[in-house]
Amino acid sequence: MSFRPASSLRRAVSAALGVVALALTPAFAATPASALVQPQHLSVDPSLPKAQRDAQILAARRYDTFWSTGDEALARAALAPDFTDRTLPAGRAQGIEGPLAASRFVRAAVPDLQAEIEQMVVAGDRVVVHLRFHGHFTGQFKDVQGRGQNIDFIATDIYRVADGRIAENWHLEDNLTFLQQLGVVAK
Repeated sequence: MSFRPASSLRRAVSAALGVVALALTPAFAATPASALVQPQHLSVDPSLPKAQRDAQILAARRYDTFWSTGDEALARAALAPDFTDRTLPAGRAQGIEGPLAASRFVRAAVPDLQAEIEQMVVAGDRVVVHLRFHGHFTGQFKDVQGRGQNIDFIATDIYRVADGRIAENWHLEDNLTFLQQLGVVAK
């Protein structure tokens, strides 16, 4: 049996490239669609091409699963690099960092926060989602310590999707209910 240095080098380089490719694969690529939050009701414009429809639904499900889990890789996968929040709350950074910071802030108060997609409507380049958030206030919200109170509030988002990623978002959360449940605002 003869030793072939070029062949051994090729195998070593190939193996190294495989390891590098695996290391560089984003975490969201490994997230199966079955692990993403499923809409309870889905309405889709039948005139949309299948590829566009599927890409828009996937982007919305990734983003909504980010809100349900806090997995920032999912937000980064769902949001376009130039993502714009069209209803930006005061003090929140524009772009991808805004939702990431908001999720961290809310999860500090409600670590077990989960989101359910009650409805999803897909038409044109838009996806509208009606979400229900629930969990328990066991953490800290500003200077208020949670005592395990149940949290249950809704939100509605309108996403504009371009190239399979959310480019813009208009959102409205029932923050009054959320703050009342935290005990920060009187009922």
